[in-house]
Parts: sequence; C-alpha cells; structure tokens
Amino acid sequence: MIRLTRINRVPLVLNSDLIEHIEVTPDTVIAMTTGQKFMVMESAEEVIRKVVEFRRSISGAPGVAFPDENNMMVEEEGR
Repeated sequence: MIRLTRINRVPLVLNSDLIEHIEVTPDTVIAMTTGQKFMVMESAEEVIRKVVEFRRSISGAPGVAFPDENNMMVEEEGR
C-alpha cells in the first residue's frame, strides 16, 4: 500500500498491486485494474518511487538502482 494525495488534497492509501498504468495529462492519473481512476498530486515518478520503496520494504531486498527524474541511475539503500 502506498500513501498518495488526491488532487483535492484528500489523503489516499492505494493498493499498488492493482495499478494498471499511470498517465500524465498534465495531472497524474492512476488507472487501476478494477477500472477506477485516481487523480493525484504526486508526479508519476514519485508514484513509481513509492511503489518501488514499498515493494522493496516487503521483500527485504537490498538497494537497487533505478532512474531518477534526470534519467540518471541512482542507487538507494533498502529499508
């Protein structure tokens, strides 16, 4: 589960396993496998980062490299 903020500033806790795709329109719209769509304040990159961080935290995997906002590979330590 990841914590996000709806566009109207209402907090949202989202099951990241159900994310189908993320659109940038320019707002960030998350489409779920259930057919629901959520417009959030966080950028697509921030949502992806939160999903990676959550999955890493439940798997116990050490830090891995992934692109930052400048498409540079950044290694972060696991939690």
